[in-house]
Amino acid sequence: MFDRIPDMAAKRAEISPERVAFADVASGRDWSFAQINRAAAGLAAGLRALGLGPGDRLAALCHNRVEFFVALFAAQKSGIILAPLNWRQPVAELGPVLDSVGASAIIFDDENAAPARALARSRAMAAIAMDAPAPGETAFAELAAAPAPFGAGMIDADRPWYLLFTSGTTGLPKAVIQTARMAWANAVNIGQAADLGADTATANFLPLFHTAGINLYALPTFLEGGLSHVLRRFEPDMLFDLIRQGRINRFFGVPAIYQAFSLRPEADEIDWSALGMGCGGAPLPEPLIRFFAERGGTVCNGMGMTETGPTVFLMDAANAARKVGSVGRPQMLTEVRLAGVPDGAPGEGEIQIRGPNVTPGYFGNDAATAEAFAEDGWLRSGDVGRRDEDGYYYIVDRIKDMYISGGENVYPAEVERVLNAHPAVLEAAVIGVPDPKWGEVGMAFLILRPGRAVEPQALDAWCRERLAAYKTPRAYRILDDFPRTAAGKVRKPELRKMIR
Repeated sequence: MFDRIPDMAAKRAEISPERVAFADVASGRDWSFAQINRAAAGLAAGLRALGLGPGDRLAALCHNRVEFFVALFAAQKSGIILAPLNWRQPVAELGPVLDSVGASAIIFDDENAAPARALARSRAMAAIAMDAPAPGETAFAELAAAPAPFGAGMIDADRPWYLLFTSGTTGLPKAVIQTARMAWANAVNIGQAADLGADTATANFLPLFHTAGINLYALPTFLEGGLSHVLRRFEPDMLFDLIRQGRINRFFGVPAIYQAFSLRPEADEIDWSALGMGCGGAPLPEPLIRFFAERGGTVCNGMGMTETGPTVFLMDAANAARKVGSVGRPQMLTEVRLAGVPDGAPGEGEIQIRGPNVTPGYFGNDAATAEAFAEDGWLRSGDVGRRDEDGYYYIVDRIKDMYISGGENVYPAEVERVLNAHPAVLEAAVIGVPDPKWGEVGMAFLILRPGRAVEPQALDAWCRERLAAYKTPRAYRILDDFPRTAAGKVRKPELRKMIR
């Protein structure tokens, strides 16, 4: 694939300068492609004036803002590497993450000013305020207004552009390098799979320190010349109103968001058939798939990783009802193989990935990079997948989540699917726990549907009718909610801590 590509913001502004690229829902301000490009060029020049150069890191600590995308394109123009930080983490956790990549400056919004300023003071970083700057700080708006050439010409497609930190469920999060090549490959993969184009109107609300916040679907939509409505964060009422008013036609969410939609009394007022819906981050339970299908909507499950830009799979709408639970086939610019399974044959094995959408590695961490790839260069996903006779893929489970009970392998995802189908269960999470007789047995954590109750004996009978005895959980625990990552995935290590 090409080694050098045009400056993305400049090229898009050249093609459709007056079209609206981003609509800030909170302020009501629209930003055209030309305005985004001018602001990014000014910010790039301002950052250089502050002493940042190619390869230097610029941290970002903010909720979803149009200014974040200005900074993203400024980084591409200047060669500076943007490092979005997780605003859910306290300073004590952010410090080591920031130190792992180093940074010369940090941009931030008012809501995250206190931790950003603490980090800036302790590490002698320049502080750049998106809102009201304190004495000694630089105003983001002033930098973005600086006169500067609007284009940066051609850029190196493999140069590190921004860094995304893995969830870090164990140990220090790793900084996954993201490149312009990965972004273009993802735009092709998700663009043709989700039918993104210049007429696309989507919502940007997933956290920008996560790949979905940037790449599903905001950046691909920008490259196509479409519109993103930017919400500060997941605000259910505001997001639901955008859908009800028909202001968005493409939507990507994690299962917890579809779950929240399904519980709203107004759900039956929506024409779900008019909304192209994608889901990732975790498998969408079959009852939720059926809920939207009964109302004319099709939710297409997908699968990807921070390390893959992220799109690898997305189910096609035409076969979603026939292949419930499938994440579809590998998308246009991605190769997939199952370890130990002949090419193209049905079977089960670890999903391994190759293509221009795959990261070159982890920033400053050669050991982790080497461990992530097989000897012949394919990325190890850590997921067990199954390919059926039609070439459709299903995610069986994370390799590390599998447990062995009485010598038999148990994949929690299979048990969770059965529990999720119970009429009283809203969501289930299963882990393996030590057992003196069987080695390990399953423990199920459950969130119940509003107003419902269920006895463990009923759940046990439900599972035994549908699963082998060794797969049936030995204990059940009801919770109000699960500990989750930014992508909506259940943090199973945190569940394990609850039983110690």
